[in-house]
Amino acid sequence: MNQKQLEAVEQVYRDGDYTFTCTLDRFNERIRVDHYDGNLRSIAAHIQSIFTNEYTKCIVKGLREHVPFFLSECYAYEGVIQSYFSGSDAHLMTLYNGAWRRNSQTWFEEDQLLAAVRRKQVSPLKEKPLMRKGTEADAEKLAALYQKVFAVYPTPMDNPNYIKKVMRSGTIFFLIEENDRIVSAASAEVNGTYKNAEMTDCATLPEYRKGGTMRHLIMALEQELLRENIYYAYSIARSRSFGMNAVLHQLDYQYGGRLVNNVKIFQDWENMNLWSKLLVKSAE
Repeated sequence: MNQKQLEAVEQVYRDGDYTFTCTLDRFNERIRVDHYDGNLRSIAAHIQSIFTNEYTKCIVKGLREHVPFFLSECYAYEGVIQSYFSGSDAHLMTLYNGAWRRNSQTWFEEDQLLAAVRRKQVSPLKEKPLMRKGTEADAEKLAALYQKVFAVYPTPMDNPNYIKKVMRSGTIFFLIEENDRIVSAASAEVNGTYKNAEMTDCATLPEYRKGGTMRHLIMALEQELLRENIYYAYSIARSRSFGMNAVLHQLDYQYGGRLVNNVKIFQDWENMNLWSKLLVKSAE
């Protein structure tokens, strides 16, 4: 992550008959509507006024009963996050400003990768590694891990101050250390309003990627979320990553579709797979 990156900004828009919350993400050239209430036609018109040439993708997390309306407004249906709204599904509806952003040259190969993930037998886990919850004191080492693993990342995780900021907002990190460095980490971005969390920021140094390292971290995060009364988890994984999609599939996350050219990550714009899960208490 060798470039200065702008943080996404959340804005609340309201007028006499509606309100909606929109994230303006200039780095990834997109806007994302995470919540809305009120007159759908007024909301759609206001979204269109924000969706200028500065952005090339718009995502709305819609309710099931509103999918026909967004389709009538020329939105495309790209996938579902199961149970996102306190047990009700979020249907991801999208608009584009540019053919390059709408079209994917890797779709067929990613379908084949997903089929291979589903065929893969669940590999045995190695002994549970020593893990712990991350704190703000870990921010520098976490930033070093993300900088080493990702040349490009959709959020500025190479900035220790940004990591501290998301921790203060409720994001939970679990990590594994060796030789005074963090070798693997993952986080859960908590949405207390809807009792869900996004499993994200998953990174492991190449030499530590065998034996279920990431599965152990995500399972630890899941149990921590349940202790905080968060019941629904989802993840948005790089469609080209066999390992990350296999981890989620083997942990019983359900595939919900693919977001086209969704973010700048790893090396370039990439499609992202949606995965969702109802959390259950561990038998341990």
